[in-house]
Amino acid sequence: MEWLINDALPVLARIFIVWIFPFSFLDKIINWDTAVKQASSSWLPGGAALLYPAMAVELLTPPMIVFGFYDGIAAFILAGYCVVTGIVYHAFWTYPRFWQAGSEGYPHIWDFFKNFGLVGGLIFIMYASGFIQAVGGDIEKVAALGQY
Repeated sequence: MEWLINDALPVLARIFIVWIFPFSFLDKIINWDTAVKQASSSWLPGGAALLYPAMAVELLTPPMIVFGFYDGIAAFILAGYCVVTGIVYHAFWTYPRFWQAGSEGYPHIWDFFKNFGLVGGLIFIMYASGFIQAVGGDIEKVAALGQY
């Protein structure tokens, strides 16, 4: 039972937090035209060019998080990706009557909240890896330099 709690569950949690991203990577390959259309639907310039770094993040950070290889940095990058994509591509508040089930903005509400739910899980990974504590210590050191 100790093995399950201390070893298996943390790995399963990491897998479940990130497993959407490799499938999203594959979806972008299989449905390239749809991915380009979505990437071009925001105010950000670049369209298809934005897909390449997005796909790199979706492919590379999940195994880093699952296997604990620079997992704090990978979680930080993936959390940033989720925040940016949530705000830029799921801006539900820009649609009229977005709370009505038939509106164009309605599905974006749930995609936006799912993105930020993933950010919450990724913050736990950053904390468990010591990334937050390390960055916090670095910030304190820099702040102390300014006091003299």
